[in-house]
Amino acid sequence: MDAAGPQVCDDMSVEVALSVMAAAHRGRLVVCDQDGQCTGLVTQADLVAVRDSSAYTDCVRLPDILGDHGSFTSPVMTMAEAEHALRSRRCGALPVVDEQGSALGILALSR
Repeated sequence: MDAAGPQVCDDMSVEVALSVMAAAHRGRLVVCDQDGQCTGLVTQADLVAVRDSSAYTDCVRLPDILGDHGSFTSPVMTMAEAEHALRSRRCGALPVVDEQGSALGILALSR
């Protein structure tokens, strides 16, 4: 599990999220609501794909693109369960959240 890293508010635009990601030298960001509860994870590839699409406007916000990245794992989940969750959802990483919904870290498959 990696540290959660930068956490951004879910009302952020795609362009601002890309700027935060670049400044933090990270390939993904934990997205949280106004109460600090994790709502998902976005990757640089997700953001770039949305920004480069013909349907993109500056009104697109992070919740609009979360899709399957709104999935989570728990710190009490076994490694086998977590690996199964990552592989079945076909995502490279999932936020690890506590009982209150706060991000503790990011669980990623080894390459």
